Amino acid sequence: MAYDGKVTVGGPPAVRELTGLVLTKVAVGPMDNNAYLLRCRETGERLLIDAANEAATLLGLLDADGPLARVVTTHRHGDHWQALADVVAHTGARTAAHVDDAEGIPVPTDEVLRDGDQVSVGSCTLEVIHLVGHTPGSITLLYDEPGGRPHIFTGDSLFPGGVGNTHGSKKDFEILLGDVERKLFDRLPDETWVYPGHGADTTLGAERPHLGEWRSRGW
Repeated sequence: MAYDGKVTVGGPPAVRELTGLVLTKVAVGPMDNNAYLLRCRETGERLLIDAANEAATLLGLLDADGPLARVVTTHRHGDHWQALADVVAHTGARTAAHVDDAEGIPVPTDEVLRDGDQVSVGSCTLEVIHLVGHTPGSITLLYDEPGGRPHIFTGDSLFPGGVGNTHGSKKDFEILLGDVERKLFDRLPDETWVYPGHGADTTLGAERPHLGEWRSRGW
């Protein structure tokens, strides 16, 4: 089946083959979180984005083709790390999170990340993009597919229809929308594929016409 990014808790994962990486998306837990397993096609090394819940489901995505090298947590909210301790215990994977959110994650962070850092997945690299507002240390991971389109894993900072929840703070909303506009929309093309922390995928092109509407409504 062609990849459409639509997954449901308890349902099968969605698999997408990219240049350099194979991406597996699965929905887990009571808050319908997305977790993304990236496998380097050359080396077999793997990286997991958000060990959100259901450790058995996440571990079931692994096979003998290669190790789980690290787990990157996009931000400190608890629904994004419920399975982190179990996944790390079973795989020995290193943990990574932004320096400003690491203290809010109960599993120790082995690798503290900052804006512009590079995170490797075998012979592929992801760029860390720091987006402030949903939490102080929320990050997006950018994979600039060779010969293809950019792919961004946005955690809870960008969704179809708007930016992440800023919990009623107008200041945090303005900061988050400003970061999203400047670091994502102003930099990346319309074909950039967006993989959010919950729900369906989208593209920057699908969301770009609505930026003014988001700013006007204030969320």
